[in-house]
Amino acid sequence: MTDKNLALGHAAMLAFSILIAGSFSLGVQIANMVDPAALTAVRFLISGAIVGGIAVFMPGFKREYFRAPWRYLVLGGLFAIYFTLMFEGLKTAAPVAGAAVFTLTPVLSAFFGYWLLRQITTPWMALALLIGAAGALWVIFQGDFGAFRRFEVGRGELIYFVGCVAHALYTPMVRKLNRGVPVAVFTFGMIFAGCLILTIISAPALLATPWGSLPPIFWVGLLYVSVCASAMTFFLLQFAAMRLPAANVMAYTYLTPSWVILWEIAQGHAPPPPVILVGVGATFWALLMLLRQPAASGK
Repeated sequence: MTDKNLALGHAAMLAFSILIAGSFSLGVQIANMVDPAALTAVRFLISGAIVGGIAVFMPGFKREYFRAPWRYLVLGGLFAIYFTLMFEGLKTAAPVAGAAVFTLTPVLSAFFGYWLLRQITTPWMALALLIGAAGALWVIFQGDFGAFRRFEVGRGELIYFVGCVAHALYTPMVRKLNRGVPVAVFTFGMIFAGCLILTIISAPALLATPWGSLPPIFWVGLLYVSVCASAMTFFLLQFAAMRLPAANVMAYTYLTPSWVILWEIAQGHAPPPPVILVGVGATFWALLMLLRQPAASGK
């Protein structure tokens, strides 16, 4: 892997972290308006139309890219689980707490990366992942050791954590199942499969939702999560996953709480208490550690 490819992979994940952070701030505002599976189905429909339009008109588009369609069903299913449980969790979880849960995915990605691709986690990387996980737990439990000992974690955070497990598994699965398919085409296949799955599952909710009477903020949030935090981030994530080890790709999630705090302040919300910033600082430090030493295996 050349230095240029590595740099492009890192740049893609930096953009990914900024765009994903916005989905927490806006997602909280629309999560309770529509059934999570129905909301995600519409989100995938909009994203699929955008990515599909790009993929179809790309030079060299081939039908053979869609051989073994079960690959797209597996990946689409994983992301359908992630986004559905994200919106379900954000019904009760605060944006910064949700972002902190998201930062637990690098540890999970390192495990899945080794299991599926034999990507080795070095001692330095393991230390960074542990620091990042500790910072995330600090934010989730709001610096309260008593709450940590009693495992007092919100229902929304627990639901979203299950979704993050699916997200972490998705990252190494992209490289394992890609088989040389261009990023845009592969992304479209995954989104289409996810949309198909969710449309079948959420058909009653899709038909029962009064789409025409939903407030403007819903459509703003839906367009953001569909275009910026779906179509664009799907492309960025798969682009990076083909150039960086799984643990390094997901390391950029450590920036998410910091970006969410900035998003919240920009929307006029009060900054979090100083005790929360300790955990945010730990996750940021973990990112810097991971960027100092890439994973030993570039498979």
